[in-house]
Amino acid sequence: MFEADVAAQVSLDVLDEVHVAAATTMAAVYVAVAAFENSVRQLVTSVLREAVGDDWWESAVSAPIQKSCRGRQDEEEKHRFHTQRGDSPITYTDFKNLSNIIRANWEHFADFLPSAEWATAIFDGIERSRNVIMHSGRLDPEDIARIGTNLRDWVKQVGA
Repeated sequence: MFEADVAAQVSLDVLDEVHVAAATTMAAVYVAVAAFENSVRQLVTSVLREAVGDDWWESAVSAPIQKSCRGRQDEEEKHRFHTQRGDSPITYTDFKNLSNIIRANWEHFADFLPSAEWATAIFDGIERSRNVIMHSGRLDPEDIARIGTNLRDWVKQVGA
């Protein structure tokens, strides 16, 4: 499942097999959630760049969201030895930020999302599971299935 060189670099072989097995089960869920989260960021960026222009972050995103993302970015910049999340402020958003950005700019998203509430419901459900995984928890099969349903619904509505 894992690339052998990466598994070796992180010393996966020295960790408890039970914990590795549990985490391995969640690895596919993590991949799906991470890919989805980044695809939403890309969608928001492309829609607002096209609608508002290259300065969309400054003109279409609220000051509190900008401040929150800047704070996260500033905190990461203190640790220059470590890889940063990204160069763009949107890489520092969470699902709640993304939902609020869509709501504030609804006129630009109305053509392909049924409602801002629908998008928020998708984000909320996935974020709840994301938080379990990101804090080393293990999801029940029903939660995993719900993520799959939400992702399929999103892709059918919006595209990949």
